[in-house]
Amino acid sequence: MSSEQKRILEQQLWNIANALRGKMDADEFRDYILGFIFYKYLSEKMEAYANEILKQDEIAFVDIDEHTPDGQEYLAVIKDEALLKLGYFLKPSELFRMIARRSNAKPDKENQSEGDQTATNFILADLAAILNNIEQSTMGTDSEEDFNKLFEDLDLTSSKLGRTESAKNALIAKVLGHLDAIDFQLSNSDADVLGDAYEYMIGQFASGAGKKAGEFYTPQQVSKVLAKLVTTGKTKLRSVYDPTCGSGSLLLRVAKEVQEVSNFFGQELNRTTYNLARMNMILHDVHYRKFDIRQDDTLEHPHHLNKRFEAIVANPPFSAQWSANPLHLSDDRFGQYGKLAPASKADFAFVQHMVYHLAENGIMAVVVPHGVLFRGGAEGHIRQHLVEDKNYLDAVVGLPANIFYGTGIPTAILVFKKCRENPEDVLFIDASAHYEKAKNQNVLRDTDIEKIVSTYRGRLTEDKYSFRASLEEIKENEFNLNIPRYVDTFAEEDSIDLGELSAQLQALDSDMVATDATIADFCRQLNIPTPF
Repeated sequence: MSSEQKRILEQQLWNIANALRGKMDADEFRDYILGFIFYKYLSEKMEAYANEILKQDEIAFVDIDEHTPDGQEYLAVIKDEALLKLGYFLKPSELFRMIARRSNAKPDKENQSEGDQTATNFILADLAAILNNIEQSTMGTDSEEDFNKLFEDLDLTSSKLGRTESAKNALIAKVLGHLDAIDFQLSNSDADVLGDAYEYMIGQFASGAGKKAGEFYTPQQVSKVLAKLVTTGKTKLRSVYDPTCGSGSLLLRVAKEVQEVSNFFGQELNRTTYNLARMNMILHDVHYRKFDIRQDDTLEHPHHLNKRFEAIVANPPFSAQWSANPLHLSDDRFGQYGKLAPASKADFAFVQHMVYHLAENGIMAVVVPHGVLFRGGAEGHIRQHLVEDKNYLDAVVGLPANIFYGTGIPTAILVFKKCRENPEDVLFIDASAHYEKAKNQNVLRDTDIEKIVSTYRGRLTEDKYSFRASLEEIKENEFNLNIPRYVDTFAEEDSIDLGELSAQLQALDSDMVATDATIADFCRQLNIPTPF
């Protein structure tokens, strides 16, 4: 997609968002916009697949008469095939473009009240039934869990859509009409227009959602760094895992860095965000058999305990609370460390969980607040165990402040490997001063990202940017990983010529005396008191 096409698409999407803006919060109308984009995708995918099946019969899916015996026979065959291939089924009358165009067609007389010139055909009940039918079509199939309650956040009865059923219907019809006019080019296998559109909208909603944004979205430039780090030396991945997967964007970003990812795994606590992640996977053409996203508390109720992953990425909630229940000391994820992360700061609990799931040939990269690098107590004990006893820590990357939505704190990326090629040292990178200042937050440029990644992959050292610290040096620092201890970024200030400075001050005093005399003369001429 060209930059101009992308600009036009983004403008079209914001025209749709503007139809709902002002009626509800960003994180609320997000659910409607993204839900309808997903419905449009499912419809276009269904129609294209059905047309391929029907090609030899020289008929189109939308031309099937659903009420005749022949039509019913066609639909039964197509449904069986679609449930295996796509994981769901839609009838011709249930396609997005059919309902969108019916909603915006000239209203039926019986649906139009006297004097109402703006009424549209009433489609809310039919639309709700269609969304439910999509989920129901998967019952008893392998895809049932992936589609279960997928549209539950798309509430067509909400009073925020309008005070009357007619007002709600008119607004939804307007949104569907705008979306119907956009060509997402699903037939173009080289373009991911719909996936890009979905990612764009998620990002835009995140930027306007304040602190809540951190619950579901990692800025794309940070995702790119994490993805490039964990795919170092890899062209294919058997598995990638994110224990706090949010909208799933980070998992999908990893896939862009390699030729193939066989399976995606993730877990997410927030129900709405979990739905976003499943939609996001399907929208990016990840087959339902290739992803396993679960909804639950990762630390308290993990769903993938018997699995090990080749790549692990995460941006866990910073310093979140967790139970720190002593029973966790009998959990294989935490028991070997002898201590649990504090109840008020679960950062290291997430790190321990991820390390447990890391395959012997895998790489993991996790975003953490800076306190993780140097806090003492149980966290210091866990940190020492990971560095000294296990020797899993491969690199520490310091990021600029104010690059995450909803928080301005500086952060770091910890990179872990169980089988390290360079077990004698840890690479420290200070990228905190390498960014572009944007309107509301700082942004990593492509050059900044490339510098981080190339430095890591080459284990390069550069004055005031990167340093390879020996394990002995880290031990001497009592396993404090604070980056300034290893990367010296101190810049000497220019020397000051005190004699020249004294002369400048004397000249300034002379100028002030002359200026005071001039002001005093003006005051005498005007016959007013002097100001000093």
